[in-house]
Amino acid sequence: MEDIFLIGLGNPGSKYSKSRHNIGFQVLQNLSKKYNSNFLLKEKLKSSCAEFQINNSTFRLFLPNTFMNNSGDAVRAIVDWYNINLDQIFIIVDDKDLPLGKIRFRKKGSSGGHNGLKSIIKQLQSQDFKRIRIGIGSPPLVKGKINFNTISHVLGNISPEEKSILDKVYRRLIESLEQLNTKKEEYIINELNSFNKNQP
Repeated sequence: MEDIFLIGLGNPGSKYSKSRHNIGFQVLQNLSKKYNSNFLLKEKLKSSCAEFQINNSTFRLFLPNTFMNNSGDAVRAIVDWYNINLDQIFIIVDDKDLPLGKIRFRKKGSSGGHNGLKSIIKQLQSQDFKRIRIGIGSPPLVKGKINFNTISHVLGNISPEEKSILDKVYRRLIESLEQLNTKKEEYIINELNSFNKNQP
């Protein structure tokens, strides 16, 4: 079984740790905790890294320390260091264009305006990498008009109500990630894309 490379996008530092933009970090931190694996900073990979075994595969987790807009620098370093094909990496990222708690797993595609994905596409010179996007919803309406302050929305902290939904999302996503080496990918894609946050 080949290694599995999971890269969560976010911003380093405690200031951002509970923000909507750090959902990629939060998923992988929950996963590593489940396997009692700690993240250690590796300068050459421009990321904090953790690893553990599931069913004879090594799961390698990465939290880039480059800040979101330069995520591609870390992804490029990871791909080059391990000399891996792009189809071995999975990028986990927030998405304000998806409703809160919706999951979208795609094998390739554009950045959708997400600066982290833009940076990765630029550095890899390719859109052909898998990404799992988790909806954070769009900025709230203000007096009938859309609040265009997207930055304060994505960098804002997750509310207790949102957290209860996202905890379900994380559990579902982690169950699927754990099976990446035992189930057919198409099955996992369908499973995640049909996830309903209102299910018990």
